[in-house]
Amino acid sequence: MRHRKTVIKLGRTAPHRKATLANLAAALFLRKHIKTTVVKAKATRQVAERLITLAKKDTVHSRRLAFKRLNQKQVVKVLFEDIAPQYQERPGGYTRVIKLGQRQGDGAQMAVIELVGFETAVKKKKEKDKAKEAETKKKDKKKKSKESKEEETTEE
Repeated sequence: MRHRKTVIKLGRTAPHRKATLANLAAALFLRKHIKTTVVKAKATRQVAERLITLAKKDTVHSRRLAFKRLNQKQVVKVLFEDIAPQYQERPGGYTRVIKLGQRQGDGAQMAVIELVGFETAVKKKKEKDKAKEAETKKKDKKKKSKESKEEETTEE
């Protein structure tokens, strides 16, 4: 029975899973948002939130524990100097998972995981949608102007 066994296994061996989650968390801290599958995003959320909580206490011991988990000095530095100070007053809930739909190739559910307060993924998506709308409007205007010019030339 699997009662109370909360590990999300991801179909990997324990060391492979640990390395995958460490790399995903490191990418999240560096880029502030990443696109991955929903299951990996939820597993990454657990790791990232624990590391941010750890980083709120800026001690040598907590830095060493974070380095033990992430294995990247640069990421630990970003975590402790850029990310953790912004969440000093926040009692948890540092990440957000936004579902995107299915991946084209295999139909896997995709999601964006982002750090709350660093909302770039949502802004980029909205900007992209607005740009597409503006582009389609321009194309429609060009078509209408071409059609009206053609009508004028045919009338003459």
